[in-house]
Formats: sequence, structure tokens, C-alpha cells
Amino acid sequence: MFLRGSRFLWALVVGLLATCTAEEYCAKDKQEDCKEHNLFKNDELTVLTVATEDNHGFERFMRSARVYGIDVEVLGRGERWTGGDMNYAGGGQKINLLKKKLDEMMQKEDKEKIVMFTDSYDVLFLSGAEEIVSRFRASGARVLFSAEQFCWPDAKLAAQYPAAAAANPYLNSGGFIGYLGELHAIVSHKPVSDRDDDQLYYTRVFLDPELRESLHIALDHDATIFQNLNGALFIEADKKADVELRLNTTEEWPYLENVVTKQRPLVLHGNGPSKLTLNYLGNYLAKAWSLKDGCALCEEKRIELKEDALPTVLLAVFIEQATPFLEEFLQELYQLDYPKARLHLLLRNNVDYHEAEVDEFFTTHGKEYATAKRIKPNDFISEAEARTIAMERCANGMCDYLFSVDSVSRLEAAALRALVASGREVVAPLLVRPGAAWSNFWGAVNAAGFYARSADYMNIVYGVVKGTWNVPFITNCYLVKASVLRSPAAKGITYSKDDHDPDMAFCASLRDLGIMMHVSNEQELGHLINPESFDTSLTHPDVYQVLDNRAEWERRYLHPQYYDNFAEGREHLMPCPDVYWFPVMSMRFCKEWIAVMEAHGQWSDGTNNDKRLESGYEAVPTRDIHMTQVGLDRQWLYILKEFVRPLQEAVFTGYYHNPPVSVMNFVVRYRPDEQPSLRPHHDSSTYTINLALNTPNVDYEGGGCRFIRYNCSVRDTKPGWLLMHPGRLTHFHEGLLVTAGTRYIMISFVDP
Repeated sequence: MFLRGSRFLWALVVGLLATCTAEEYCAKDKQEDCKEHNLFKNDELTVLTVATEDNHGFERFMRSARVYGIDVEVLGRGERWTGGDMNYAGGGQKINLLKKKLDEMMQKEDKEKIVMFTDSYDVLFLSGAEEIVSRFRASGARVLFSAEQFCWPDAKLAAQYPAAAAANPYLNSGGFIGYLGELHAIVSHKPVSDRDDDQLYYTRVFLDPELRESLHIALDHDATIFQNLNGALFIEADKKADVELRLNTTEEWPYLENVVTKQRPLVLHGNGPSKLTLNYLGNYLAKAWSLKDGCALCEEKRIELKEDALPTVLLAVFIEQATPFLEEFLQELYQLDYPKARLHLLLRNNVDYHEAEVDEFFTTHGKEYATAKRIKPNDFISEAEARTIAMERCANGMCDYLFSVDSVSRLEAAALRALVASGREVVAPLLVRPGAAWSNFWGAVNAAGFYARSADYMNIVYGVVKGTWNVPFITNCYLVKASVLRSPAAKGITYSKDDHDPDMAFCASLRDLGIMMHVSNEQELGHLINPESFDTSLTHPDVYQVLDNRAEWERRYLHPQYYDNFAEGREHLMPCPDVYWFPVMSMRFCKEWIAVMEAHGQWSDGTNNDKRLESGYEAVPTRDIHMTQVGLDRQWLYILKEFVRPLQEAVFTGYYHNPPVSVMNFVVRYRPDEQPSLRPHHDSSTYTINLALNTPNVDYEGGGCRFIRYNCSVRDTKPGWLLMHPGRLTHFHEGLLVTAGTRYIMISFVDP
């Protein structure tokens, strides 16, 4: 196999199209498909390429030929590649294969027959044969080679090139077109070994003045037909810059334009280290994506899942760091819309803090899967080793797909089916941290293999463009077809590489092998949580996560009826004049909030002296703990802003203050033997909220709040329900006597 810029060989059967010419493809019961794509054999142009083995790049190349009705004959199919690894000089085998074909053609074809040769693994057609032939004839050359910026593989030969004021002065052998007679003369000029360099061979032919003139060989300096990517500056359509290439998306089908030469190239070559740029452009070009209809390639690749023949999947779960809301993560995995009988489970936990929770899940549900295996923290297996175990189990025949999921991923029930149905061999669902641009893919990588932003990264993240995108890095959640892991190249797939974490090593090895990775944002399949502030030294650390993981926090801690408060026509409970009662927090919130306070344990003494206050004096003291003492002040102020303020605006119409201000936020504890009640008082607030945290007549007896002016009391308050009333003048009130047990309430004086 030849593949310049790839270190390893890879063989993967990619279907009928990749194993025959386009003409043969049409002959095999594909007439309707061929008619749709105007696929025919163009008698005026013969297109040749070399591909000894199949891979994703070859599949993409053949698709682009099919789209533009170009019939390609593939040379060297099934032969052993002996032309080097193409990281260095090599590729002479391509010349020998081409010579053999041209020898045959010379016996049967007119010498004026036009022949085009291109590489295949890193090439895309951008137009049809008619336009290619037209531009070639207009060039006036008998042979036209593509041109590039670099004199490779022998830079010393640059001085021998004819003087040319061109941005691309040097020959590139990845694409050329000419008349049969001249091309045959070129490849027959001298013997060449398979391991000799093909570009060096053609360069020396071109640099021979007698051959260049007699055969009328020219270079496509202006990219009228061939555009090489290596060294070309590239930018997307809506930016202005002094660049060479621009992806233009103003027409229905995006196209590439060379803004320097004013050309739309017809053949695109990702030569040298520009393979990833070609992958990026391949997301849009060759009618892969439409401004009108979106991802055309997605529909071509999609497969129909048959319920009675669903592929088997190894669900490999990795808990490598302390993770907020792990309980919900495990439950979402359990609720994936996929038969447990078709799922094998590998559950790897490397966090002692989570072990009891993971053990409960595995014990309860493990037996429901086809097979189930655990890797525990005390197994002392590294992350790379654990991921390799999952990969090898799938490669050894356990499954048809490996579905790797990290604990920071939160998935919709439809995620697994959607990925399998995408028809891609390696694909991730787009997962993004809500409200941020942090995602589970990179649109580009720099020379060191680390993150770089692609031109379309933000558009993909925010869904401006929809589709399945070829990207250089995926993480946290991805599906891999087992045939990739069983291919001859699989020995090159690794999770271990110096200076790389396991996912970076894995993706780097796939890139080296020419295995394409994808991320899909066709539909919403989940999101990422943010583990960065998760502190397991805290009591109930999840309850602190409202700022960083609001969606999960809401699902666990908001009252199930909270959003009913905003239903049209809702009549809010008002147990006393201008005293409103709302369901706000869940019972779980209440229990964990109390537990945080009791674990802290430093309740005030109930006297007027209070060093926590700037004045040092509390006029109406309670036994309490302030949010600042337990590190919940920022979180509680956010709760006031996001969940309490909208309720205030709904009932106290005309008053708007965003964000609300509150310097007194505290939990009060009432006990008969400690502080059983609170004397009448006004609050220093525009309005006050009082959130009941536990259950009357179960956790305590008595208690409540009496509004003296109205002689109205609110007793038997419900946990998670919030009382809201005006402060200062009108609602003079007292805390009623607790006669047994312990009563807890959360108080805020808002806008003092």
C-alpha cells in the first residue's frame, strides 16, 4: 500500500465500491444509484490510480469519483506494497504499475488518448471529466503535472527548475494528466525500482530540458486542475485574510477556491503533512455537505438496524476521576435503548470514593447483561491497560462494536442506536458542557498532536452546521466497529504513548493508520458534565454543583413541581396575606443540606454577640450556620438568582432587582432544649424567604411562623416548600415554639 504521511499499513474491506472500478460498481445491480450520480465511462479520459489495499481514504476517493461520474481504474489491487512507507523517499512501485498499464494501452488505444493519474488515499475529485479535459486542453501542454511549494525529496534540485514567478514552482507527482504517447514515454524513460522515489523520478524527467521541451511537459502552477494542500494557507469563507485557499459555502454545494490564482481546483491532493486539512475539507467538498440539505454523506452512510439482528456491543465504562452525579450517570447507561442481551458490560472504576455506588450498580444490574466484568481500584490496573483490555475483548470476537463511555459523559437513551446506525467505523456523539465551548472532540491538532481550533469548530459545537464530521481527535464517548480492531493494522492501535494520555495516544495511532474518526451532531445525544470543582472531601459534594453542572443539579435537587409554578393561570398558594408558598427544592436537597450543616457542626450560640457579622452584634439571634461557613454562599446566591427571583417577580409584580442581594443566608435549628422559638421581629429585607428543610409531626412537633399584624400562622410547613413574604414594615412575625424534635429552616433576607 502507498500512503505518504502514514506510518503503518491498514486493510479494511469497505464494501463493493472499494473493490472495483466505478464502472464495475454500476454493473453490480447498482444501476439506479449510478443513474442518480450520472456515472458513466468517459471515452475521452482514462483515469488511473494505485491502491494495493483499501482504507477510509480510498473509500472517500472512490466516492468523489462516483459523485462526479468519473470512472477510475485501480492498479495494484491485492498486490503486496513494496514501495516504502511513504514517510520518506519511495513510491517507485506506482510508476511500474502505471507503466504496465500504459504498455497495454499503447497496444490498443490511440496515442492521443488523454490519461490522468492521481494518488488515491489522499485525493478528492472536485469536478467531472468534461471540465478536467477542457482545462487540460486549454493549458496547451502535452503533459501537465501538479505543482507545490516544496522541492521534495531533494531540495538541492530547486536551483535547476526553470525560472517561474509562481507560488507553486515545484513538481508534485500526486496528480498529472497528459496524452497517452507522452505519458508512456515518461514512464519508459528509465528503469525504476519499486523503492525508488516516484516524485524524484518525474522531477528529473521534468528538469531534463530536452525531455521537457520535446514532451511539452508543464507544471500546473495556478492550480487550474490540481491543488496541493501542503503549505497552502487556508481559511473559511467568511473571513478576510491574505490566504491562498478558501472554502466557499455561498452556493448549495461548497467549493474550494484559490484566491490567489482565481481558480476553482478540480482535483485536491492532501500531500505530505496536510492529510488532516484534507479530512476537514472532505466534510464539505465532493458534494458531501449541502447548504440546503446538510450532510449528504450522512444519508449515504446510514444503515437500517433490524431489531431481530442488532449487533452486539461491548459497553466499556470508565470512571477515572471523581465525578459529580455518578448515580445519574450509571442510571442513564442502564436506560440506554438497547437490549441488555446484546450488550456486554465492562465496568472500570478507579476512584475509591465511588466504589460503594459502583458496587451496588454492578451487583444489582450486572447479571442483566450478556456478560459483565468489573475492574476495581484495588486491581491496580492503569487506565491505558484497562482500555486495552476492552479493545482486546472486542477484537477477540466478543462483540461487533466497542462503545467506550467515560463517566463525564451523559447520554440520551437513543445515543447507542444512533451511533451504530450512522454507518461509521469510528464515531462519537457530540457532547458539550452546557453553556461552554468545551466538547469531546478537536477540530484540528497542532504539529505536536495537541489541540488546535478548526475553522468550523464553533459552528459544529453550536449546531450551526449539522452532520457527521471527520475530526482528528475524539474522547469521553465513542463507538468503534470491531472490524477496525481486528484488521491487520490493529496491532498499531494503542492507548500507550509517551507524553500522551490514553485517549490522545489512541487517536494519534488511528491518525497514523489512516483510520478516520468522526463526531456527529445530527441530533442531540447528550452532554458533558464538568468535574473540575467536584471536591469529595465535602459532605454531599453534589449539592455544591449548581454552578458547574446545573442540568444534573436541577434534576436531582429541584422540586418535581418547581416549573409548575410558572404554568399559565397558576394560582399561587397564599396562606397569609402577601405570604406565598412555592414548591422549590426536592426532599433529597433538604436532607443533604441538613447533613452538610450538621457535619460542619459549628452552630452559633444564640446570643447577640456574633463575630460572623461585620458589626459583631445580632439583634434577633438564632442558632444557625451561615452559608459562608460551609462554602455554599456562591451557590446559594445563584439559587436565589435563578430559582427564587423568578418566583418573586411572578407574585410581587413591578419589583425587579437582578441579581438579588443577600448578605444573610443561613440555616436555623430549633430544639426544645436549645432554642425552641424566636421572638417577634421585622426582617431587614425587601422580602424574606423561609425554606422548610424537614417534616413536621415526623421530625419535630410544633413550630411554624406567625404573622402578628394579620394574626395568621403557617404551620405544618412542607419540606422543600418556600415561604416568601415582605420584610421590614408589614410582616412583623415570630417563630412558633418547637415542642419536640429538631426543626431546620433555610433563611435569606433578600435586598436588605
